[in-house]
Order: sequence, then structure tokens, then C-alpha cells
Amino acid sequence: MPPRWPRKPDRKDPAYRKLDDRMNFATHVAVFAACNSGLWFFHNFKSASWEWLPWLTLGWLGVLLSHLLYIAAIADYSEQTPPKST
Repeated sequence: MPPRWPRKPDRKDPAYRKLDDRMNFATHVAVFAACNSGLWFFHNFKSASWEWLPWLTLGWLGVLLSHLLYIAAIADYSEQTPPKST
């Protein structure tokens, strides 16, 4: 069952931004897992010599880990205040 948001979604809401970023990361993990498992399955099934496949997997894994680092340590989910005009 997908998560339900109790109020109108607003990207300015820090809790909504955090949930949205985590759901985007979960989608990223799912696409990574599905694509790589399929590629590695056919690589082994056909006894193919795809020298690029380990590099693709490691590169994509690096991007995935940097995405995790961003949402876990770098992203600022504090309340955004509008700039004061003078």
C-alpha cells in the first residue's frame, strides 16, 4: 500500500520533501536492481563476453551510493523561510 499524505502535498514542506526524496531513491534502487539483474542474467545465460558490464554496474552503483549520501547527509530538510524584502 503506497504511503498516504495527510495534507495537500507541497514541496516547501520539509517532511514532504524528505519523503519524496526517499521514494525517488527507492525507485532508483528498484530500477538499478531490475536492470542489472537482467543484464547479468543474460550475460551468464548466453556466456557473453560483455567487458563493459562490470563497469556499468560499478558506475551505476557509484551513482546510487552518491544519491544515498545526498539524501542521508547533504540534503537540508529544515523549514524554508522566504527571504525578507527591504
